Amino acid sequence: MLVKDIMSKDVVSLDSKDSIERAAQMMKQFDVGSIPVCNEKRLVGIITDRDITLNSVASGKNPTEQQISDVMTSHLITGNPNMDVQDVAKIMSREQIRRLPIVENNSLVGMISLGDISVEPALQHNAEDALSSISEPGTNNHF
Repeated sequence: MLVKDIMSKDVVSLDSKDSIERAAQMMKQFDVGSIPVCNEKRLVGIITDRDITLNSVASGKNPTEQQISDVMTSHLITGNPNMDVQDVAKIMSREQIRRLPIVENNSLVGMISLGDISVEPALQHNAEDALSSISEPGTNNHF
């Protein structure tokens, strides 16, 4: 099965110049813990609730004045729509990430999550293996 068959295609994104407050509001509105950051359609980073907590709130910064570019994760691991889902699960496990931005021609075209993989009966084992690795303590947390 290919990523394009199960990825989420309607993905909200933010601009790197948007405020941290805006990012938090969108996370609440869409009930998500991370949002891709794009300049135009080009993926430049991802902001997570953890980025906001550790790099803004815990530092005493003003979330209405601080830009997403100040706290986002810019070291990205990405996939493409034509990848095999099993390969994506291996990447997610190795990199200890729960969501993978999907890029085509330098543009964000979707996101795939462990949840997307786990709802496919034939792929549940892959999702379980990836989650097991992600849940282990480690230092390789990209987002």
